[in-house]
Amino acid sequence: MASRRSETLASALVTGINTAMARLIDIWDSIGIMEESRIERMQTVKKYIEDLLNDMITEEDALRHRIKTNIITSQKQLDDLCLEMQLEPYKLEENLTVLQMEKNLRWRLETLQQEKNDRLKELSNMRQQDEELCTELCATPFYIPTGSLPSCEQLQALKEHIQTLAEEKKSRVKVFSALRQDIKCMMEEMGHDPETSLEKDSVCNDADIFLLTKENIKALQLLLTQLEVKRESLLSTRDKLKDRAMSLWNRLDCPEKDGIGFPVDPQGSISNDISRWQREVQRLEELQKSMLEDVIVKVRQELLLLWDVCKFGPRQKEAFEPHFSDDSYTEELLLLHESELVKVKDCYERNRPLLEALEKWEKNWVLFQDFEKKASDPSRFSNRGGALLRESKERTKVQKMLPKLEEELRSGIDAWEKKQGTAFLVHGQRVMEYIAAQKEEYRLQKDKEKLERMTKKTESTPLKTPTKRTLGMNPGGSVPSKIRKTPSQPQLRTTSSSSSYSSSSASSTYLALPSKPPLSAAKRNKAADINQRTPLQEFNTEKIPSIGITYSDFTSEFSRKASQEAVLNSTVKDVL
Repeated sequence: MASRRSETLASALVTGINTAMARLIDIWDSIGIMEESRIERMQTVKKYIEDLLNDMITEEDALRHRIKTNIITSQKQLDDLCLEMQLEPYKLEENLTVLQMEKNLRWRLETLQQEKNDRLKELSNMRQQDEELCTELCATPFYIPTGSLPSCEQLQALKEHIQTLAEEKKSRVKVFSALRQDIKCMMEEMGHDPETSLEKDSVCNDADIFLLTKENIKALQLLLTQLEVKRESLLSTRDKLKDRAMSLWNRLDCPEKDGIGFPVDPQGSISNDISRWQREVQRLEELQKSMLEDVIVKVRQELLLLWDVCKFGPRQKEAFEPHFSDDSYTEELLLLHESELVKVKDCYERNRPLLEALEKWEKNWVLFQDFEKKASDPSRFSNRGGALLRESKERTKVQKMLPKLEEELRSGIDAWEKKQGTAFLVHGQRVMEYIAAQKEEYRLQKDKEKLERMTKKTESTPLKTPTKRTLGMNPGGSVPSKIRKTPSQPQLRTTSSSSSYSSSSASSTYLALPSKPPLSAAKRNKAADINQRTPLQEFNTEKIPSIGITYSDFTSEFSRKASQEAVLNSTVKDVL
């Protein structure tokens, strides 16, 4: 369609020239211009038209040449730009005219150039942010070669790097703020004035004085740790002064021990508290010098109490015994007593777990003995309301608890002795020996009580010599009569004989109760043998068990004695 229009325009141009020449000829004819002048004029018109067309051809040809040159230049620039931007080379479509090729290349070049400028602008902005963050955090900036055009992946990586640094900054700011706040509060609590440059900077109100570096965080953490150690030391000093003052208050019977006359400032710092307690201790020590005798007596009372709590034996006390009985009340003697008091307190604090475990065993041991005493009391069976059941449960619980406590004590003491390299003594004995001695003492006490009961019983029931009765006669001189058994009467055992007494039968009658059978001849002989022995012989005949007696041995021994020889009457005790 376009070619037809151009051909039509070309034909119209030729027609227009012909029409113009025809009009020129008409004009010339009307003017009367001669042929030679017409030729000359026509040559002028021809030259003018040819020159005009030649100029136009030259210009169009130059345009064509320029377009081709632009294509070559644009293609080269486009290739270089694609290489710089790390893009695939741009390929033109096929069957394009020169003008279309030039237009496509120019558009693509302008697009890439704009993208390049955007990348460089974005890189500049992000580099500035990266440098600021890296300066604050003392981190390494993201590396992109200077003068190079970053790729999309590099820009994305730089963006993520900046986000990471921003989050790290936020986290470090939070840590810095918390550390500085803790340091400031701790200094205020202790009443500590900043001394070093780090301490001064840490409590400064300027938040930007610190670079958010890991080294600075570690420095602040170290400073906080040092302040915490100092705080603990000050608290320990204050507590010692307070304990010292309270001890002196108690010794001197001062009203301050009840809080009267010594108000505490809740807003004061630890250093101020230490100064106040130091002044109070100094005042009390001056007062103590004028009351040495009373103070030393009270210290000795405290020592006696602590020795008893720590279960010291005579050997552990004998080193201090000369000072304890010294009547020359001097400051040196008081210092010795206070030093011994501190040493015993330290000993108690070190051995507190073992002493508390031993105390728990002793309480359960006392309960065990109480239950054993109750078990031998016949009146307990008259109890009502479930007391026997509760007592049985508690007794079982105590019997199970004692071996566990002993095992815990044994393991704890073994560990303590290995660590300390010395024996753990209780009342001058090793703990397990002390426990064994308590058991042996209880066993001997039980044997003594049993021997005393047997002796009283023997003395209250002397042996009687039986008298013979006349053959065939009862003590009353009458012949026994047979007793008829009835269903309502208790069962009677009778033996009858004729008037003539024979060796195979005897005239005797007795009543037999099921709950109290007569003693056999063997039992009578055994009881007689017991009555003929002295208490010392009876004690020596008892078999003494080994020291390592257990609670199962206790219970089995008691149950064996209860069932021995089938004596089931509760009024008959300890029949051997």
